[in-house]
Amino acid sequence: MIKVVIFDMDGLLIDSEVISYRCYKELIESYGYSFMMEDYIQDYPGKQLNVSLQFIKEHYHLDYDIREKFQLFHHLEQKYMKEDGVQLKKGTQELLKYLQEHGYSIALATSSLSSRAHSILDEHDILHYFDEIICGSDVQRGKPYPDIFLKACERLNVLPSEAIVLEDSEAGIQAAYDAKVPVYCIPDLKQPGEDYVQKTQGVLTSLLDVITILENM
Repeated sequence: MIKVVIFDMDGLLIDSEVISYRCYKELIESYGYSFMMEDYIQDYPGKQLNVSLQFIKEHYHLDYDIREKFQLFHHLEQKYMKEDGVQLKKGTQELLKYLQEHGYSIALATSSLSSRAHSILDEHDILHYFDEIICGSDVQRGKPYPDIFLKACERLNVLPSEAIVLEDSEAGIQAAYDAKVPVYCIPDLKQPGEDYVQKTQGVLTSLLDVITILENM
């Protein structure tokens, strides 16, 4: 019996991946390298920011202070979010309301900073739906490691088999699979590769499909 639904945030609840791409692009191209959407899709969705900044530093052979670039990234993100806004993904409000009304516990498991996650959810008036919020700083290893989903189950006192995970990225799929939590994928910028599809319970078109799945269980 499913008792808990665990959500990712970026690319699943909120349409923020394009903004993240613009931030990475500005950072990388300031060093004279080109950075295309395909590059972002290949290596960045679902990863903790500090992990991606370390990857950039090594991949492009750059010499910079990661803490400094961490602050720069968040400055750029806030600028773009203020300019363009960030919208909820289709079905977010409807699914959260359904889950609350039907007695499911709701958790967020995001690589994001806690302050950022709380701010974004509060801005869209959906923070009150979540029973637990687990962020990147709450675990030793980020996605694709399973730690964050195991922590969510631990906090809500359920077995992995009593939860489901909703994810958009391959890193998130892998993390849920290794945590032995059934995972559904709602793709954002990238369709998961076939080897990742095999690790899911299904690939859905929107969060609204989750309501149908739960009603049929």
